[in-house]
Amino acid sequence: MTRPAGAPATSRLPLGTALAFAATSLPLSALGLAVAVHLPAYFAANIGVPLAVVAAAFGTVRLIDVPIEVALGLGMDRTRSRFGRYRLWTLLGAPFLMLGLYMLLTAGRGVGSGYLITWLLVMYLGVSILMLSHHAWAATLARSYDDRARLFGVMAAVGVLGAVTVLAIPIVMEQLGYGEAQGVRAMVWYLIVLAPIAVAIVVWRTPETITKEVPGQRFRLRDYLEIVTDRNMSRILLVDLMVSLGPGWMAALYILYSRDYMQFTAGQANILLLVYILAGIAGAPCLAWLATRISKHRTVMLIAAAYSLLLISLPFLPKGSVLASLPTLFFTGFMAQGFNVLTRAMTADVADEMRLKQGKERSGLLYAMTTLTTKIAAGVSIFLTFGVLSRMGYDPQLGQRNTPEAIQALMLSFVVGPVFFVMLGAACLIGYRLTAERAAEVRRQLEERDAVLDLSGALVSLTGEEREAPRPPGPPHSPKPGPATPAE
Repeated sequence: MTRPAGAPATSRLPLGTALAFAATSLPLSALGLAVAVHLPAYFAANIGVPLAVVAAAFGTVRLIDVPIEVALGLGMDRTRSRFGRYRLWTLLGAPFLMLGLYMLLTAGRGVGSGYLITWLLVMYLGVSILMLSHHAWAATLARSYDDRARLFGVMAAVGVLGAVTVLAIPIVMEQLGYGEAQGVRAMVWYLIVLAPIAVAIVVWRTPETITKEVPGQRFRLRDYLEIVTDRNMSRILLVDLMVSLGPGWMAALYILYSRDYMQFTAGQANILLLVYILAGIAGAPCLAWLATRISKHRTVMLIAAAYSLLLISLPFLPKGSVLASLPTLFFTGFMAQGFNVLTRAMTADVADEMRLKQGKERSGLLYAMTTLTTKIAAGVSIFLTFGVLSRMGYDPQLGQRNTPEAIQALMLSFVVGPVFFVMLGAACLIGYRLTAERAAEVRRQLEERDAVLDLSGALVSLTGEEREAPRPPGPPHSPKPGPATPAE
């Protein structure tokens, strides 16, 4: 399943391969929606866990994740096996995810923060392994600036299908007469079954290339510092944190806001959320296409502004009217889908630049950092939103029987937080310089160096002895590295 060495480096990835590879996005996106929207509210409203305990559990897990993410990224980058690099890790992630979900499913009334933290950690370990291996594998599978935008767009669109199917479960359950808690439990069972099926498709149908590395280069502390302080990567990390915190904040409050401020039933709220998620099927490829025309970072800035304007308009819609809310929810979801797609595609471009500078594959570590920012944003959003509402006197178990002041606080929290963070993220991209032209130059230099390494390897195999290879263009640790370009 390893790509032949002579395969063209700039060829466009076939759509069938991209769709098969995107299968991992099905359980990951479905789980992301379930965790962000349903699980915190489920533990608070149905299991009876206090808001402060739910907030503390989710927030603590995100903090514990910090060293785990980095260790996983480093481990993936150093893995070399006949079975592949990221394929092996993809197989390892599914069992952890399934076990964590099952144990959370069995939680009953009176469960404490220790239980939640333990099994959330196991679940998120599986999520981290699957997400990191998926994104890092994608960075080596699609090799050009534009093709990466397309691949991550396909991955996001397929992920939307996973989110839609999991969101449809509580809607169908309600129509069949089941309660909200039974709908959430059915969602978890669906995820437990879906994860191994998706992983099997990816491992079976996707080729993998282990990128060439400059011999003798070791990972040093200063290399890690160079990655963290790189002007392009540091911007992406900050942007990713902000544009993840905004929608994550919105997601944490969506069910409560829809039920208690907009006065929707649980079924109506899920129908609108389904529209929001479905919009991503169109939004992901359309915004990825736009990025190939005006660049990825400018597209992020544009959709941040549009997303914020749409979100501000939501409280002014007629309460209880699903039809009136449908268009706004659709276009809000359309825009929101572009954030993750484009920041991940931008990270792949940085991975090429880092490989040119340092001579080693760093995709796993780079995606560990972006995944970490997303997880921190999700945990912080739940911690902040639930903490703020608790202090302002809002009680999720009272529902619409909360005081008008508490309901108003719920609405303001739902709108102000996401708009502030998303626009701050857009501002961070002013002056971003890793454009399509720069990425193409990086790719060109990498391909030249890979050709030299191929020649060196061929000489060794023919003569049976090591010879000094021609010096690769652009020394890995040159203080002023030449332009960056993708290379495989």
